[in-house]
Amino acid sequence: MLFCPSCANMLLVEKGEPNTRFYCPTCPYIFNIQNKVVTKVPLIRKNIEVDVFGGDDAWLDSQQTDAHCPTCKERRRVYLMEIQVYPIDEPKTTYYKCTICGGRWKHQ
Repeated sequence: MLFCPSCANMLLVEKGEPNTRFYCPTCPYIFNIQNKVVTKVPLIRKNIEVDVFGGDDAWLDSQQTDAHCPTCKERRRVYLMEIQVYPIDEPKTTYYKCTICGGRWKHQ
């Protein structure tokens, strides 16, 4: 980003046939570009682990019921949470977590 030395507004780019140039939209300042300048900045991604359910402690405060656990292949006591994932006109999604194996699944 470059700024006009006369009025301090941001310079805009104008592509032309013989050359490309920066120009100021408010004053007559023009800066012709002779050489192509490219700067690559690598994107550094942050390693963030976020549990959208609030962590393991949030499950302990949730409701419990009996359901068939797909991991244990038996009927077990499970925690359940209902969360509105989709728009308000869609039903809530129910998430389950087995109290024995910790397996998780959802039911819409």
